[in-house]
Amino acid sequence: MSNITEEIKKRRTFAIISHPDAGKTTLTEKFLLYGGAINQAGSVKGKATAKHAVSDWMEIEKERGISVTSSVLQFNYDDKCINILDTPGHQDFSEDTYRTLMAADSAVMVIDASKGVEAQTRKLFKVCVMRHIPIFTFINKMDREARDTFELLDDIEKELGIATCPINWPIGSGKDFRGVYDRQKQEVELFSDTHKGTTQGEVKKVDVHNPEIDWLIGTERKSALEEEIELQDGAGAEFDQEMVDRGELSPVFFGSALTNFGVETFLQHFLKMTTSPLPRNSDKGEIDPMSEPDFSAFVFKIQANMNKAHRDRIAFMRICSGEFKAGMNVYHVQGGKEVRLSQPQQMMASERKIIDEAYGGDIIGVFDPGIFAIGDTLTTSKERFAYEGIPTFAPEHFARVRQVDTMKRKQFMKGVNQIAQEGAIQIFQEYNTGMEEIIVGVVGVLQFDVLKYRLENEYNVEIRLDSLPYEHIRWIENEDVDLDKLIGTSDMKKIKDLKERPLLLFVNSWSIKMTLDRNEGLELSEFGRS
Repeated sequence: MSNITEEIKKRRTFAIISHPDAGKTTLTEKFLLYGGAINQAGSVKGKATAKHAVSDWMEIEKERGISVTSSVLQFNYDDKCINILDTPGHQDFSEDTYRTLMAADSAVMVIDASKGVEAQTRKLFKVCVMRHIPIFTFINKMDREARDTFELLDDIEKELGIATCPINWPIGSGKDFRGVYDRQKQEVELFSDTHKGTTQGEVKKVDVHNPEIDWLIGTERKSALEEEIELQDGAGAEFDQEMVDRGELSPVFFGSALTNFGVETFLQHFLKMTTSPLPRNSDKGEIDPMSEPDFSAFVFKIQANMNKAHRDRIAFMRICSGEFKAGMNVYHVQGGKEVRLSQPQQMMASERKIIDEAYGGDIIGVFDPGIFAIGDTLTTSKERFAYEGIPTFAPEHFARVRQVDTMKRKQFMKGVNQIAQEGAIQIFQEYNTGMEEIIVGVVGVLQFDVLKYRLENEYNVEIRLDSLPYEHIRWIENEDVDLDKLIGTSDMKKIKDLKERPLLLFVNSWSIKMTLDRNEGLELSEFGRS
């Protein structure tokens, strides 16, 4: 057990979240450079000839320059084994991000220095707060014009309701950006835009009391820095590791991911301030990786067709305790039987590496013959238990979907079902009309584009989407409800999910209350049960 415990202690597993275009993917790549996982950083945007970002693997992502699925990336740095869960920034793919945050022990929030906290950051941040996980802030793009530093910190505190503690402090921004001041070491790291795609190039560090600082950053900037630091020391929160661990204080760092400035400093501090894999809640209480010898894991993501040649499905799982060995037999709690975990692999986005072993804290992908669902628990423990479930979010946009070629019904149904099992879309059928009419529900409208694109490219099925006016969905909790006798409103539609459970769609929110008033004892729920 001691060797396994040592391995688990080395693990750090975090999700990286941001609003689109804050520079999250660029920052992820720079981490990989330091870990030696890649030799040269790609570019997310740019000309057709440019390299695509390592963590963007789906064709539609490359075309649009946005991440639509979470990638899992692993690298080693400073005797630590780091698992990064890179998440989609676009709000239409937030459900994938919510699920991914369930598999992380901490989160890194990337903020654009010129914009501050944006809508998507706010939404995702609430999920982190709900889970009480440590949150670290990297304020990016300091080499461009930025908002006032105090304003940025104030913005984080007001918008997200968390205290901040800047570990370093920026000196200027944009063309006047000269570097950052390390508050603890009292030294200045000087900015130079010379090593964008590599880890080469030493960052010059100079003691703030060294006389040459005056001409290195300029006398005016030095006195402005002294004033700002004095203000921050007087009014700002002090660093408190316990508050960081509880998710109540966010350590803040400044830098420029594109030019590679401040990234390694951030990584070094981050590893000192984060802990090994944390205990997880289950129906038999907390499972602590440091004391639970048996293997246990939960599925947080399913992705079909990652490899065009094999048309396979991969179930991503977070290992919570014990050691994983390739080909081991484990008990699938929800399936109620033993299964063999075959073709275990770790990902570098779409690049795969077959692995022999993994430990608590690691993220692995295993071949899924169609038996796993999001939230499933797997364990070798004789004492069966299930980890707490992952909620499914109510869709907010609906469309009727039809295949153009009626001869391709089989491929169409297979494609729609497989994509639904990944959790990106939810599918329903009309009440009383069988499976002829398929209704798709999504959290964000861009998911419709992804569905259309994937059905055409992965299943060779062309579809037509007709949008529906419904905005609200409710699951019926009562098991004995007769849908035919249900008295609804004119804007209500009766549908069923794939498990034949009855649901109601509404155009207006007030219709929900009217329906409840008209049907005594009716119970409606906003969340679906897996």
